[in-house]
Amino acid sequence: MEFPITRMRRLRRTPAMRSLVRETHLRPGMLLYPLFICPGEGVRKPISSMPGVYNLSIDEALKEARECAELGIGGLLLFGLPESKDETGTGGYAEDGIVQRAIRALKAEPALDSLLIISDVCLCEYTSHGHCGIVAREGDHYSIDNDATIELLAKTAASHARAGADIVAPSDMMDGRVEAIREELDLAGFTEVPILSYAAKFASAFYGPFREAADSTPQFGDRRTYQMDAANPREAMREIELDLMEGADMLLMKPAGPYLDIILAARQRFEVPIGAYQVSGEYSMLCAAFEKDWLERERTILESLLAIHRAGADFIFTYFAKEAAKLLK
Repeated sequence: MEFPITRMRRLRRTPAMRSLVRETHLRPGMLLYPLFICPGEGVRKPISSMPGVYNLSIDEALKEARECAELGIGGLLLFGLPESKDETGTGGYAEDGIVQRAIRALKAEPALDSLLIISDVCLCEYTSHGHCGIVAREGDHYSIDNDATIELLAKTAASHARAGADIVAPSDMMDGRVEAIREELDLAGFTEVPILSYAAKFASAFYGPFREAADSTPQFGDRRTYQMDAANPREAMREIELDLMEGADMLLMKPAGPYLDIILAARQRFEVPIGAYQVSGEYSMLCAAFEKDWLERERTILESLLAIHRAGADFIFTYFAKEAAKLLK
């Protein structure tokens, strides 16, 4: 039927009507909050490029976790800033590493049982050169040694599982790392710990503020030889297929907002849980617009998350998690 019999506005007349027919719903439990854990006590160091986000000592991270649990947020994603760094990222897989200690502290509080504790498995925060793996040098040339790196990533994942991580999330984009991690976890008796693979992580300009937060800017070169080219959606589907064949239980798309087409394509093709990471640059860009009063803060936050969920993400990592959860209550 056509106008005037068909009037699409009939179902938009009131808030109650719009709520009744709404197709996509956000809820606090699908939001996950990234935390940057640093050494010390009582440390809450502001990150200048990410307003409202901090490097946190473990005691301060516990305060954040308690608030997240009260808000009904789904979980936390932990990044570590170690006491010292070296060429091989030893702090990433040390049993007394900063993330391992944070996991144990979080798991020691029964009040936090509702939160999933997810550990980022990468070496970039722990290496002195800032790359995500072992650097092989030949004169003035360098490359990231894929196979040597995945051995260390597997050790890192197993150490996180021993500390009590609910989910390990490799973000390095080395080939074969999911299989190596799965084998290491199973050999160590952690057959029930799932792998959330950053299966399609693009070499993006939107990671800039994160480099400050995690102190992980490469000291030379860039990460384009291992993170994906932004122009290649078909390659992203191949990456996902390979990770699933290697044993990934869940997938993560990164970044989120600028790559909604990748999220949608993955959702249409794969029947596994899919998440997306609203990355630091997306967060900082919106915060800058809020500061200038160019965008309405609350509406924009929820709309940006709704778009990511609508594209097909079942869960979303976002620095807006606490604020959004309060708005959704």
